[in-house]
Amino acid sequence: MPLQTPLEPFPAISTAQQATEKELSNTRRRRRSSGLGGEPRGDNAAPALATYGDRPARTSTPSRKGATEKAGRRSKRRKVKSLLRRWMNFSLRHTWVNPLIICIVIVSYYLTNPTTSNPVHAALFLSYPLPSSDPTSPVQYGKGARDFAFVAFYTVFLSFTREFLMQRVIRPTALALGVRNRDKQARFMEQAYTAIYFGVFGPFGMYVMKRSPIWYFNTDAMFEGFPHKTHEAAFKAYYLLQAAYWSQQAIVLLLMLEKPRKDFKELVAHHIITVSLIWLSYRFHFTYMGLAVYITHDISDFFLATSKVFNYLDVSFVGPYFGTFVVIWTYLRHYINIRILFSLLPLPIFTLLSWTARQVPASILSALSIPTPPYAPIFPNWHSKFETIGPYELDWDLQQYKCWISQLISFSLLAALQSVNLFWLFLILRIAWRYVMTTDIADERSEYGDSEDEAADALKELKEEGKERDVPQVQLNGTPVEQNGDFEKLGVMSGVKKDNAQEGKKPRG
Repeated sequence: MPLQTPLEPFPAISTAQQATEKELSNTRRRRRSSGLGGEPRGDNAAPALATYGDRPARTSTPSRKGATEKAGRRSKRRKVKSLLRRWMNFSLRHTWVNPLIICIVIVSYYLTNPTTSNPVHAALFLSYPLPSSDPTSPVQYGKGARDFAFVAFYTVFLSFTREFLMQRVIRPTALALGVRNRDKQARFMEQAYTAIYFGVFGPFGMYVMKRSPIWYFNTDAMFEGFPHKTHEAAFKAYYLLQAAYWSQQAIVLLLMLEKPRKDFKELVAHHIITVSLIWLSYRFHFTYMGLAVYITHDISDFFLATSKVFNYLDVSFVGPYFGTFVVIWTYLRHYINIRILFSLLPLPIFTLLSWTARQVPASILSALSIPTPPYAPIFPNWHSKFETIGPYELDWDLQQYKCWISQLISFSLLAALQSVNLFWLFLILRIAWRYVMTTDIADERSEYGDSEDEAADALKELKEEGKERDVPQVQLNGTPVEQNGDFEKLGVMSGVKKDNAQEGKKPRG
């Protein structure tokens, strides 16, 4: 038998003995590689004939059904997530929809049972009406926890009116008037809504004050007949609606719905002080003082907002109108409010010192050579209106809170508010000075960005500068050579530039 060589195309035919030896060797290898307890390799999916009848028939239906159910659940979750995502995107574009839905739901629930027993009655209408023996006199309203429901509902309602008016009324008006820049549009919308709101509540506040004893900013009447625990419907509605407005403004500030201004810290401080004054004055019956502070800020804010709107529109009378605003701001926010502050002076500093010293043991005072209280004031004959008009003592049972503690708290909050207003007066006067010198009125607090055309020009210039930087400087024997000049004549770069121009590439240096 010829031997097999690497050059032979086919191997030699094996004999029967060689085949038998090969089968035996293969059998031994399988036995040597198998393991005890292991599953035999091969197709073991079919059952044995001996146990075929005892085994349940296996079908693919359950697994297919389970897979279908899982896919269905997965598909439902995807649909829910998709719907939520679409709704979130829609809500971000139309921010007035969700507050409107909440208002509609509450009103619809009330209409199912339009009586005072309905739980949402307190959210829609004033609570705590008091019976009156005189049918000709106006109905008086008390105060209570249900007033929070009224404030909460109208906070949502004012959120709807703000977003709806800004998006559906004010923005189209701005476009019609030629306000194209987006930053300028946002400022225009904010200030126009502010002007609309205070254009309504400024006269409303004057009407309420006209019907109250404090007309016209009478500081003595703020303390006469204290405590002022009941009010007419118009007074209470005005006060609580103002609380709803400032609560809504606090939400706008927290959610950063408006672009932060340069005076963001002062604005936050102003909101904190305002909300504190509203709640404390309502809870402890200093509402006559709060009404006067409300009105001074409402009217001045109306002229501030309208002057900014006219400035955005670049009307011809913006200068004289701005001057009128400065006078009104100074009169209301500073002269009137400083009068209210002076009605609280002098402060009971020595009363505070006496109360503090009483909390310290007498042995410690004697060891520190501190005289025992009470301490007499330096000017014993000088008393504030807050102290001399009406009762001046703390009585929780009678809800009599006009005392030295409330005097200090009221003065501190009003003085903090006055300091913020003085800071803004400084900015306003600086704008007025700039206008007188350069005839340019620009908001020191919220200067909007460049116009779209200016931004496009700036971007174009940056791109051109970038292109100029990317072009390499070509030198010939150490001497810079212009690519469009001598190089073209020399023919060094002309071929390369033509090839690159055909391929859409820049020439490489």
